[in-house]
Amino acid sequence: MKHKLYNILTGQKKQAKKSFAVLVDPDKVDNQRLDELIGLAESSGVDYFFLGGSLVVSNHLDECVLHLKANTRIPVILFPGSPSQLSRHADALLYLSLISGRNPELLIGQHVISAPAVRQSGIEIMPTGYMVVDGGAPTTVSYISNAAPIPADKNEIAVCTAMAGEMLGMKLIYMDAGSGARRPISEEMIASVANNIDVPLIVGGGITTPEKAYRNCVAGADILVVGNAIEKDINLIREISAAIHQAPMTV
Repeated sequence: MKHKLYNILTGQKKQAKKSFAVLVDPDKVDNQRLDELIGLAESSGVDYFFLGGSLVVSNHLDECVLHLKANTRIPVILFPGSPSQLSRHADALLYLSLISGRNPELLIGQHVISAPAVRQSGIEIMPTGYMVVDGGAPTTVSYISNAAPIPADKNEIAVCTAMAGEMLGMKLIYMDAGSGARRPISEEMIASVANNIDVPLIVGGGITTPEKAYRNCVAGADILVVGNAIEKDINLIREISAAIHQAPMTV
């Protein structure tokens, strides 16, 4: 099994280097928008494109991946909302298990269904413990999963959930307040989780300013994911990327 990108992620974590991933929803972009994103991402030092969404209603995923791969060397990582969101042309797949919920379909059920296609695709697979945190507004993932998010003020639940995910073999932990969150994940929760796991920590949802991105990095996030804010103002890419890459490299 390939581990190229994962080895890069773990190597960056060991060096306390922070990374920036731009989240692209295939339903909300065309090739012209992708070209605009690529240009800004490359000039701003974006590290990854995450591609996917809780609901992808168009048949546009493969086309998006192929366009990105043809026009940029920034790695393309799938962030799927369902087993159908798979493209063999991507560089890697976040194989998400919703460890914050109690829906067996999203813990293992859908993985059983998707496993043959995922294996056959040949792309790098990164088992990811996915944790949804209450962002102050209903999210698509909470509705689809029929699972309550982790309360925003229950740091101990987040810590124990992340620890359990790591001990069960998850190679990444992803904490997400959801697209359009009114309240991003607190620095206190991020720090509590980061201090209790060894695998890379991804944080997304409700990050709308460079200052918030910077503080999340200082708190312990290894990869910051921004999507909704960039959909509203694409020029935030440059400012947020600068903030993330200027975060202090303290181990």
